[in-house]
Amino acid sequence: MPTHSPSRSIPLPARRFWPVITLTSLLLGGCEQNTFQPPPPPKVDVAKPVQRAVTRYLEATGNTAPVKSVDLVARVQGFLQSIDYKDGETVKEGTQLFTIEPETYKLKLDQAQAAEAGAQASLKQTEADFKRQSDLVARQAVSQATLDSSTSARDNAQANLQQAQANTRIAQVNYNYTKVTAPFDGAVSAHLASVGELVGVASPTQLATIVSLDPIYVNFNVNEQDVLRIRAEARRRGLTPSDFKQIAVEVGLQTEDGYPHQGKLDYAAPTINQSTGTLAVRGIVPNPGRVLLPGYFVRIRVPTERNEKALLVPDLALGTDQSGRYLLVLNNDDVVEQRKVKTGPLDGGLRVIESGLAPEDRIVIAGLLRVIPGQKVDPQPHPIEQPAATSRSGQ
Repeated sequence: MPTHSPSRSIPLPARRFWPVITLTSLLLGGCEQNTFQPPPPPKVDVAKPVQRAVTRYLEATGNTAPVKSVDLVARVQGFLQSIDYKDGETVKEGTQLFTIEPETYKLKLDQAQAAEAGAQASLKQTEADFKRQSDLVARQAVSQATLDSSTSARDNAQANLQQAQANTRIAQVNYNYTKVTAPFDGAVSAHLASVGELVGVASPTQLATIVSLDPIYVNFNVNEQDVLRIRAEARRRGLTPSDFKQIAVEVGLQTEDGYPHQGKLDYAAPTINQSTGTLAVRGIVPNPGRVLLPGYFVRIRVPTERNEKALLVPDLALGTDQSGRYLLVLNNDDVVEQRKVKTGPLDGGLRVIESGLAPEDRIVIAGLLRVIPGQKVDPQPHPIEQPAATSRSGQ
């Protein structure tokens, strides 16, 4: 009878746990294969700063004023005979505007001229008598007293002639005052006296006002900080006070785009106003089309300096914290760094960076909320759009 070796069999309780053991082994094996994979660096748009020439401007508001403004008055007494212009008319220098009863003053002029002619005749007679008496005294035909009397008569006649000539000039001036003329080219206001009205009785009577419109002044004020900056820049460039009158002034009305009117600086006050801390400045602007009228409220800008290699970045790329403005800049390893910068004027949509940035730096221009300093990023080069240059200071 053959001998059988006992068969190996798993006890019944162990068979029940075999699937569990197998499943556990599989799960443990799977956990050993899954390792942590960090997320990829975030993609951000980066660009190098724009480098171009930028002009810095001093901006202000001011008012226009006439270069010349004169009240036309009656300088002689009389009835206003005629008004020889139309209210508001633009006239040339020397144009007759008013006539004040000239007849009386013409008669006085004629009277003075007649007296002057009589004085000239008297002087001629006394000079002849003086010459005759001088000859007689030389021949000892008459006494020295006779010559002295003749000399006195001649001198008196000369004085009378001078008096008559002065009276003639006075009469001529008064006669000329009966015609009120334009002292310069300009626009004349509405008349303030009517024909037939007695003017110039107790004091000069105002008849109208004439103002010049071309060129025209623009008056504005500059604060003390801007004055210090401009003077420092002038010293750096070696400018003299006379050079300031060559600085351009650009003017624009409230309804105009930009600054279409060009002029030059004309005057700067010698002292700062202590009550306002400002310096009074004046420009002069050609106004051939009479677009600018005295009293207008205008926008003014004056170029103060020009940087030929200014660096500009999008204004939205700048951040702000308690220490000031900053940019997010990538280093050579594409790691974000926070760079403190000093900002300048806004040029269109781009901000001038005065310090803290180099031309070769790569700055984050989009996706700023997805990155933090010290983080590695995936840079995506993206050129900076350059809007039209409209540099303005103080922004």
